[in-house]
Amino acid sequence: MTESQQGPRARYREQTRAEIKEAALRQLADGGVAALALTRIAKDMGLSGPALYRYFAGRDDLLNALIRDAYDDAATAIGVAAAGSGAAAHGPRARLHALAAAYRVWAIGEPHRYLLIQGSPVPGYVAPADTLERARAVLGPFLPVFAGGVPGAGVAPVVAQMDAWLTADTAVGDWVAEYAVEAAGDPAASARALAGALLAWAQLHGAVGLEAAGQFAGMGHEGGALLVAQTDMLADAFALA
Repeated sequence: MTESQQGPRARYREQTRAEIKEAALRQLADGGVAALALTRIAKDMGLSGPALYRYFAGRDDLLNALIRDAYDDAATAIGVAAAGSGAAAHGPRARLHALAAAYRVWAIGEPHRYLLIQGSPVPGYVAPADTLERARAVLGPFLPVFAGGVPGAGVAPVVAQMDAWLTADTAVGDWVAEYAVEAAGDPAASARALAGALLAWAQLHGAVGLEAAGQFAGMGHEGGALLVAQTDMLADAFALA
C-alpha cells in the first residue's frame, strides 16, 4: 500500500478517534464517569459496537486517552501562565498567584475533565504508567517558585520529608532538577521546591476541587477570592517575596 493511500486512512482514523472522545466528554459533562457508555457513543455516532472497538479497545482505553488529554491541556495552561509570569519583574509570590489562577481557570472552565483526573478514582480502572509524567508536567512549574523560599516552622516537617524522598528516589530528583532552575548550587533548595509544590497541589486540589464539584453553591463566597487567600497563606509560609 502506497503512502498516499495510507495518509487519508490515518487522517480519517484520527478524526474518528477525536469525534469519539468528544462524544465521551459530552457524556462526562452530563453525568460523570458513571455515564460513560461506549454503546451509546457508537449509537450517537452511527457506528456499530464492533466498529467503535476498532478505534478504542474498550472503556479503559478510551479513559486513558481522555485522561492523557486532560493532563496535557492542564500542563499547557500552567505552562503558558509560567511563561507569562517568569520575567524578572515578577517575584515568586506573584508567580505563584498566576499559576494558581491558571489552574483554577482551566479546572472551572472544564470541571468534568478536572474531576476525571482529580476526582474520585474510577472503580476497577488503573491509569496508564505515563500518567505520572503528565501529572508532574502540571506541577513542575510550581517548583522554582519555592526553591528560594524560607520555610517557616509550620512547613519544616514537610520539607524534611521531601528531602528524604529526594534521597530515596533519584527519579524525583531528576524531575525537580528539570524545573527548579533556581536550586542550582543550593542542595536544600530542591527539598524546599518539592515541599512547596506539594503543598500548592494540596491547596489547589482542596479549593478548586470543591468549587469544580459545586460544593461552594450557596456558601456566600467566590472561589477565586478563597484561592487568593489560600495562596497568600502558602506564600507566607515560605516567606515568598
